[in-house]
Amino acid sequence: MKAGSWRLEKTTALPVKQRIAYIDWMRGLACVLMFQTHCYDSWLSPAARKSRFFGWSQLLGTLPAPLFLFLAGISFALVTDRMRQKGASPNEIAATTIRRGAEILGLGLLFRVQEFALGYPWSPWTDLLRVDILNTIGVSMMLMGVVCWFARRRATNGILAGAVAAGIALATPPLWTTWQPRWLPWPIESYINGVHNLGTPQHWLFPIFPWTAFAFAGLAAGFVLMNDWARARQAQAVFILGGAGAICGALGWWFDSLPVHLYSVYDFWHTSPNFLLIRVGVVMVIVPLVYAWCRWGAAQWRFSPIITMGQASLLVYWVHIEFVYGRFSILTKRGESIAMASLGLLIIFVAMTLLAWARIYTKGRGGEVLARFRKALRPASEGN
Repeated sequence: MKAGSWRLEKTTALPVKQRIAYIDWMRGLACVLMFQTHCYDSWLSPAARKSRFFGWSQLLGTLPAPLFLFLAGISFALVTDRMRQKGASPNEIAATTIRRGAEILGLGLLFRVQEFALGYPWSPWTDLLRVDILNTIGVSMMLMGVVCWFARRRATNGILAGAVAAGIALATPPLWTTWQPRWLPWPIESYINGVHNLGTPQHWLFPIFPWTAFAFAGLAAGFVLMNDWARARQAQAVFILGGAGAICGALGWWFDSLPVHLYSVYDFWHTSPNFLLIRVGVVMVIVPLVYAWCRWGAAQWRFSPIITMGQASLLVYWVHIEFVYGRFSILTKRGESIAMASLGLLIIFVAMTLLAWARIYTKGRGGEVLARFRKALRPASEGN
């Protein structure tokens, strides 16, 4: 989808590119929430970090990773459904999707190498094996490819994806504690429960348990939105999904209030299935809000920076890290006021929007752009 072509028409059945618009907007929202979390975390001084403002910033920071993974699941359902409509076999679909997941995983590993090289000699070598969000998205896509190979119909796919998400959520607490697979080498175990080389789970990692549950929840939601009834009544389907999300969030709070707990060790913020259910519910509630904004609120806008970033989210994720946390940080780390950090956040937002726009504009047009550049330089060189 080209930049500027995302405008939504008020039709009964939305074509694919119109549905992608609000998905891209959600992905762009995840980028913005990620920017503010990283910027304030990296740049605020110790005194500013004690403020209520910083606390709210970090609370919003719990949303980007679930959003990215949930949207990866929805996009995976879209791709799988398109391939089936074109007559692709289950083996072809599995091979294509698993290969794409492996590419994302490879990019995640390459990103860790880059971070280690730019941080050398201060970066510990164990950072090379850190399970970051790109690694988890890649692994999630590979696992979803396997699950979609087993189920050949939308309804079956949706049910199986929901069951896998629930299974991952329920298995997370013991795999972090009483069932911790210590017999595995720690780099492999870190993909299961985030353990590092000292044997302690790290909360800033993104292991399979519980994080891939968000991707499978998105996969289930994606297949719900792909059924024939939902295609013909897209707005109703999206708002029903949001209502289901509100119910999920309420159930998560209710389950957590019960006096009976299933696990001997209970960590609400990191391993609790109840907290995961609440966050899945929040993400599902965001879907109809964004859909409504894209269809009725911003339908006449010719350009959306949020959608633009959403279309190039991998690139802006990769680049912004170096200018916020890395060696090329544009502000002093742990040394800025809220006002200065907010100015830095604005700079990052504008820069990443321009970078995303440039990426979209030049994608597949490298020869044309190079020809224009040479044509622009020719008069100057001839004049010399």
